Amino acid sequence: MANRSAIPTPRRGRPRKFGAPSRAVTLTLPEHVISALERIDHDLSRAVVRVAQPEMRKRPHPAAELSTFGGRAVIVVNPTRTLEQRTGVVLVPLSDGRALISFDESMTAARLELAIDDALEDHELPAQDAAVFVGIRDILRQARRSRTVTLFERNILVIEQNGKKHDGKADKSSKRKPQ
Repeated sequence: MANRSAIPTPRRGRPRKFGAPSRAVTLTLPEHVISALERIDHDLSRAVVRVAQPEMRKRPHPAAELSTFGGRAVIVVNPTRTLEQRTGVVLVPLSDGRALISFDESMTAARLELAIDDALEDHELPAQDAAVFVGIRDILRQARRSRTVTLFERNILVIEQNGKKHDGKADKSSKRKPQ
């Protein structure tokens, strides 16, 4: 089930560094560890988070939830091919094993919500997939009904492999012709 309190509310002050609740901690680390972390990210806290990502993948997550950053949020889901097949969305993998929902200009939030409702009427929909669909539906419904948030559709860049192997030589068949 979606986290209902996660819809972002306007807040004052500095934006959050991370999309989850966080707190300041003091660490004493050997210099060589600090140097290694700085090679990952000049901000030590972000470097520690990146190093911890593989461990985070092992943690169970809600089927669908909002990931907030400042006053904005995106829906992240446990990836399921069924969601892509039944709704036409494309799931973009995240480093923690979950996925971001993307779709082309022919899809809207309203059409996505309707496609999800239609899929949920299928009693043969596996329970794990149904949990993702219900989570997304609940988040979209809450956002649509809310007087304090606005739902925007944004584009993201997705780089997709075309299935051709690259051997370092120019492939004449893959060169785009000027239009």
